[in-house]
Amino acid sequence: MGQSALLLIDLQEEMNNRIAAGRSVVYPDFATQVADLTAAFRAKSLPVLHVLHHEESAPDIPFRRDQPGGQPMACAEPHEGEAVFWKPGSSGFIGTGLEQHLRDHNITDLVVAGGVAAFCVASTVRQAANLGFRVTVAEDALIAFPLPDRDGTDIAPEVALKVTLATLAADFAKVATTSDVIAAL
Repeated sequence: MGQSALLLIDLQEEMNNRIAAGRSVVYPDFATQVADLTAAFRAKSLPVLHVLHHEESAPDIPFRRDQPGGQPMACAEPHEGEAVFWKPGSSGFIGTGLEQHLRDHNITDLVVAGGVAAFCVASTVRQAANLGFRVTVAEDALIAFPLPDRDGTDIAPEVALKVTLATLAADFAKVATTSDVIAAL
């Protein structure tokens, strides 16, 4: 039988910078939910895995490990011994070794938190499901910003998150609250 792991995606300071600059977010207390999930997994000695964004070929973007915006948020600071994967694009599986790590450690179930829900979270969750992992998305531990529409307007973050979660729940993942995830550990 496999085990569960918490997979934290792109919980980097640039997300806090965007929120501080006025970007609206669906769950302003997402960091508290992330901290609660992380504490619960650690208390049960379950793996906490970190996927962080780093674009080697784009020196001007803030999601770089050598920039302040690329550093982990306080709520998701890796502890010694926790695996950290730096990804070059949207999915946490591309170019990172994440899949092999999960298989090597007999991890079959993932609880996912982080950002941005419609982008890197959705890409990673879909690929995880396609690779045969069981996935639960902690909806209130997600970062969801407005989604730029093709006509130049923004889709409200609540709508973007609702559509993202509906799509993921239809075929790729279970969606639950942080409190429900913790209760099921």
